[in-house]
Amino acid sequence: MTAQRIARRIIIGIAIAVCVGAALVESVRAQSAAGGAAMVARIDSPIDRLAADELERWIARADARSAPLLVVELDTPGGRLDSTREMVGMIMNSPVPVAVLVTPSGARAASAGTFILAAAHVAAMSPGTTVGAAAPVDSGGNDLPETLKTKTTHDAAAFLREIATERGRPPDAVEALESAVFDAAAYSATEAERRGVIDFIVADAAELVAEAGEVDDGGSSLVPKGLTLEYIPPSPVSEMMRWVSNPRVIFILLAIGAILVVIEIAAPGGWVAGFMGGALIIAALVGMSNLPVNWLALGLMVLGVGFFAAEVQAPGWGAFGATGAACFLLGGFLLFGDYATAPGISAPPVSVGYWTLGGVAAFFAVSLAGLWHFSRKARTIRMASRSSQIIGKIGVVRTSLDPKGSVQVESELWSAESDSGETIASGEFVVVSEMDGLTLKVFRESVIESGGGEREAP
Repeated sequence: MTAQRIARRIIIGIAIAVCVGAALVESVRAQSAAGGAAMVARIDSPIDRLAADELERWIARADARSAPLLVVELDTPGGRLDSTREMVGMIMNSPVPVAVLVTPSGARAASAGTFILAAAHVAAMSPGTTVGAAAPVDSGGNDLPETLKTKTTHDAAAFLREIATERGRPPDAVEALESAVFDAAAYSATEAERRGVIDFIVADAAELVAEAGEVDDGGSSLVPKGLTLEYIPPSPVSEMMRWVSNPRVIFILLAIGAILVVIEIAAPGGWVAGFMGGALIIAALVGMSNLPVNWLALGLMVLGVGFFAAEVQAPGWGAFGATGAACFLLGGFLLFGDYATAPGISAPPVSVGYWTLGGVAAFFAVSLAGLWHFSRKARTIRMASRSSQIIGKIGVVRTSLDPKGSVQVESELWSAESDSGETIASGEFVVVSEMDGLTLKVFRESVIESGGGEREAP
């Protein structure tokens, strides 16, 4: 057996041993978690599709690890009704008991957070926190039209009432929760505990886990006592998605991506600008998938990019560029408009913002001015190069020059003008003396080839 084969077998053996060891370590860690570790995760953002995805991942992970309890620390200003319903359903049907804790001091479970707190198997708040103000409004925090407001409010109240009843909350708690919807009432931790909206007041997750064993669920202890805590770290993918789902970030990515694509159109062949621009636009679209988007406004932004491309292809005095910038900025202003969203529970306004619009407008002004300048310069260089190649060439008149017409030079048809003003008939040969833009100035060529034959058309 050669030394190479021996070395290869040793490497393979080491790799197998590492894989088996890692599997054993993970198994031991999982068994340890199953034996007495409550898993703890945190939501400190609006309730939206990303928050729902995170909660689904946490519940699945806790179930896979056979954790006796999942603690969700909560601090939210509210969110969308569709995502709220989805998260409530996850908690109500979770195979692992879910405790929701509004913490730290100063945190709130406002609006949509009220529903999530009410749905928990164990509901708790830290001192100095609040819950409530769950009246439905649009995505900008404004009141809904009267008829729509009545329908949405009664639907939300019935939903919250059903949650409280399912969790066995006392009548006073049900009344308090209904008031949070109908009257936008809010409660301190002390008031919420007194009215039965929550189970107890605790300082942190460790104290909640210690108290959770005292909460009865159908006559038996909900979770065992003496649990340790295992924190679920934020997912890098979730953190990236949260960042890229910011309306301002989306608009900036679209703006930079659009300019890079226009640069690729203006100077094709390098692919770097086009590839980077496409990647930024795709990232923006991924972020937009998590927000309420006005797709007509996005179409207006695409039209603006078309005007940008037209400007650099045929640079003039900037009409196409100015129109494109106006379309793009107007599309950005309307991109997350209130009327494009379904009504729901109160949430922070979703908009690009005037400062971002102003910054992008300045960016467009500088970028388009630079593109216009370099396009004109490149066009001048190309025309000068072409002029040096074509001056002195012989062509044939295709449309009589009187004094203007057309000539064919090297298989290309050009607008032409007789430089002397004389008429030159179709079929006669001419020599290019000057190139003025896309018009050639020519004079009659009367030289006859040796041998007496006529010159053939070029």
